[in-house]
Amino acid sequence: MMDPLFDFTGKVVLVTGGSRGLGYQMVKAFAERGADIIIASRKLEHCERVAAECRALGRRALAVGAHVGRWAECDSLVDQSYAEFGRIDVLVNNAGMSPPCPSHDMPESLFDSVLNLNFKGPFRLASQIGHRMAQGDGGCIINISSTGALMALPGVVPYGAAKAALNAMTVSLSREYGPKVRINTISAGPFLTDIADAWTPEKRERQPVALGRPGNPEEIVTAALMLASPASSYTTGALLRVDGGQR
Repeated sequence: MMDPLFDFTGKVVLVTGGSRGLGYQMVKAFAERGADIIIASRKLEHCERVAAECRALGRRALAVGAHVGRWAECDSLVDQSYAEFGRIDVLVNNAGMSPPCPSHDMPESLFDSVLNLNFKGPFRLASQIGHRMAQGDGGCIINISSTGALMALPGVVPYGAAKAALNAMTVSLSREYGPKVRINTISAGPFLTDIADAWTPEKRERQPVALGRPGNPEEIVTAALMLASPASSYTTGALLRVDGGQR
């Protein structure tokens, strides 16, 4: 029998960047525990593939192609989601990117793209969905941040700055939309997602963290499930580090 604390039957969960990496692992975990799923990313065909996996588990699933760094596409995603399901119970703001570039060479267009995807879009989704949650039956929002917001990260300064803004946003919105909406941050460390394809073999084996290794994508799941479930009913405005013990 499923633990009632982690039974998401009848809940609707939206995950941005849900077609691969950490987002895909969270989509699978929620679907396996009964949730209906909305998968959003820029490539609709990838979302459709994941939606088919969720439907094979007996869940309802909606695939939406959306660039969540653009407010108009965020609004369209929200409208499509509510039209299909009537509500959203859990939002996971997971989409992001961290292209390396020396700060003195960074073009304005890349700077804007990084901030748009990592902060501007999550703000729009959290504010629009959080407001609807607060006006209705409540809900939960999880923002996926990074240790890059907490430590020196040369070469990806706008990324770290955007994630730091995301951390601050979590605290402020938790006050703005509480008590019916809980909003928390997962601060993710080095994980073996697509970004690790560019790492050296040594970096893929070892990392300068307490556990000595990068995380496997599925190791994000328990933190997300806990923050979205009644198991964390008195937790909001919090930052949970899932980083292997990053210094």
